[in-house]
Amino acid sequence: MPDRQIILRIGRDEALILFELLADFSLQSELKIGDEADRIALFRLHGALESALVEPLKPDYAKIIEECRKRLIAQSKPLQS
Repeated sequence: MPDRQIILRIGRDEALILFELLADFSLQSELKIGDEADRIALFRLHGALESALVEPLKPDYAKIIEECRKRLIAQSKPLQS
């Protein structure tokens, strides 16, 4: 499962707002929702993810999330060195 990919479809407006939100986040220590456009873009991204993922409906979802977290952290360690 870790090597599988999904394709999300969001609008260009949402993509640009999310890009800016994440660019700001990369310069700060926390994610700040600046206005209603940020919130709408995040809700729409959440909706796109909800449509694409089956894992949230599985009974072992908490374990799946825990494993995902471990893999992502392990993958980023060479980047942090």
